Amino acid sequence: MDKLKAAALQAAKEIVVKFVETGRISPANFAENFAPIYNEVLRTISAGEPESAAGGETAKARKPKDV
Repeated sequence: MDKLKAAALQAAKEIVVKFVETGRISPANFAENFAPIYNEVLRTISAGEPESAAGGETAKARKPKDV
């Protein structure tokens, strides 16, 4: 597992644990909530990576132009 996926896994785990602690997710529906949270975290952190899995754009191509 590469560093980006490991970081996404750790962040998703912490988010889900916090949601369980606050009652927003119950332990019974953990499985149906973990994957979408992990995928969103991975997509978000991949957006800053060159040649990311989120579409293959480079970070330079996404940078707004200076005015």
